Amino acid sequence: MSPKQVEMDEVVRGIYHALENQRHLGSTLLVLCGDHGMNDAGNHGGTSEGETSPALVFISPKLRTIFDGVECPTAFQNGAFDFYERVDQTDIAPTLATLLGFPIPKNNLGIVIPGLLRFWNEGKRIGLMEQNAKQILGVLLETFPSSPFNQSNPLEACVHTSDKGERLACLWSRIRAQAFEEALFDVKTRGAMLQTFLREAQNAMSNTATNYSAKKLYSGIAVAASVVLSAAAKSAPIFVEQPIVGLWFTFTTLAYGVMMFASSYVEEEHQYWYLVASAWLSWLGVKQYAQRSDSGNGRIFNDLWLIMWAAFPLATMRVVRVWNQTGQKHAGESDIARDFLQHHTCMLWTIVCILYVAVAAKMLPKYQTLIGRPATLLSAVLLCTLGLAFKVAYSIADSPELLKGLPIAPGILSPVELTTHARAVFTGIVTYSIGFSFSRQETSSHTRANKYILAKDKALPKRRHETLTAHLEFLHGVLTFFLMTQSRVTNIPMFALFELQMRTLASMNLSPSEISLTAIILQYASFFAFGGSNAISSIDLSNSYNGVSGYNAAMVGFLTFCSNWAGPIWWTFASMILLVRRREKWNGPLSDFRNIVTCFVASKNRLLGECIYDVEYMVLSRLSEMTVPPIG
Repeated sequence: MSPKQVEMDEVVRGIYHALENQRHLGSTLLVLCGDHGMNDAGNHGGTSEGETSPALVFISPKLRTIFDGVECPTAFQNGAFDFYERVDQTDIAPTLATLLGFPIPKNNLGIVIPGLLRFWNEGKRIGLMEQNAKQILGVLLETFPSSPFNQSNPLEACVHTSDKGERLACLWSRIRAQAFEEALFDVKTRGAMLQTFLREAQNAMSNTATNYSAKKLYSGIAVAASVVLSAAAKSAPIFVEQPIVGLWFTFTTLAYGVMMFASSYVEEEHQYWYLVASAWLSWLGVKQYAQRSDSGNGRIFNDLWLIMWAAFPLATMRVVRVWNQTGQKHAGESDIARDFLQHHTCMLWTIVCILYVAVAAKMLPKYQTLIGRPATLLSAVLLCTLGLAFKVAYSIADSPELLKGLPIAPGILSPVELTTHARAVFTGIVTYSIGFSFSRQETSSHTRANKYILAKDKALPKRRHETLTAHLEFLHGVLTFFLMTQSRVTNIPMFALFELQMRTLASMNLSPSEISLTAIILQYASFFAFGGSNAISSIDLSNSYNGVSGYNAAMVGFLTFCSNWAGPIWWTFASMILLVRRREKWNGPLSDFRNIVTCFVASKNRLLGECIYDVEYMVLSRLSEMTVPPIG
């Protein structure tokens, strides 16, 4: 730590010398602050003195006009981390706003740091404090609506009252009354009264923000616990029947819960899911190898092929986890998206073009359509070409470095605006998916035979099972194309890895519970693999305004969700296909999937995840009741 501190001292010294020596920087203010401290072990996130005492320094040559200087370095004052003056973190925003001449944020609870008010004369200083007090008064009126802030109260009432709202109302009334009693109160007294009001208002509001109702907290915990227990009870028969899956599920859930208490949970959660995904895929590979090798002929070639086949999902997972470095500890390390693909643009766009061709093939319905096979193929190719052209045009405008070395003229796509181009792609996706979903060619001899209902505990007939799978794969192809449109170009090749993982998993003899747990794990892992994290700063807005020209919160929110959760959305739909394929050989109820997922989501209180799985189960159930044509 010491070498890093010395290094940063030199950086700050260099910046300050530049401020001193360059006249146009004479009024520049450098604010050096930390968002947290650390304990003796180097961690943070707790409530110890060291973790909640970050440093704050205001640096500017102009400060010499109001300060005579202080002793540096200095000894501790009252506590181990008290040096010159203690300020609240909320004081930074109003202080900077005042120094820059901006209004103080409406709901801010901070106070302008008194020492920096010396830039103004005494009268102006009182005016700035009054503006700060009126701003905080607006927050107090909403927090203590019954307190008499507009009434006049004697000074003694402010001393004897124990109610926070009444005391603040009393102090404010005295400040208002003082404006008409200038003969009795001088400027210094008014400044002291304003400072007292501001400080007590800040303390009162800070305590109010953490004044939780224990009864409501206990009630919420009781409701959550009942949901977890009921979900666990419903899933218990599955785990009894398949104890290995139950052990994996229990370990994943409990370990994830324990990890909540880790100091680096927010920054490094992805490491947990990468580890769990690798371990789970390794177990599936070992299990499948054991099952297949027992039924094999014992040849060395077959054994090697089985090993490669069983280890393939794990190998692809190893590639996925280094695609985007996320978190904090390893954020600066090399990864595929930033350090490899951006320097091998020809390889990147070759993969992207091949993937668009593969998606076009996947988007072809495996059933007879009204317009015929050639027209259907032409429609899919035109739509994917339009989507690829949009990604090229977007890269020209947003990431031209990704086109370096490619024979693409910069103005080749400029006549078409990106907004218009994106709308054309989205319109094509909607038209294509709806049109070919309802343009199935059916004959009267097939109409009655093609209707079936998914029985609760019965397997699907093979023919209709394959037809339902064909419909889901068609929709999954359209979904993949849409998610590629909403993803960064450097992340598009990951969909090929996901497809290979899915096909390998489909060839394995997995039970619905194993498919369910695999879906949960890979959805979390894919979210982080796309570059996501728990930090709000990692939200990718680069594709949030595709096709949006004005303010449209609903559409931007939807596109933001799809672009940032592209991996989980893809695996959610992929799990539906895996379950339907497995349904033919599985005699248990399809609700096993819902039960195990509900148990996990309930134990983690992930409302969004529960909603996604509710929609998924509902769609899967409704699709099973559709009238489906024969494959042909």
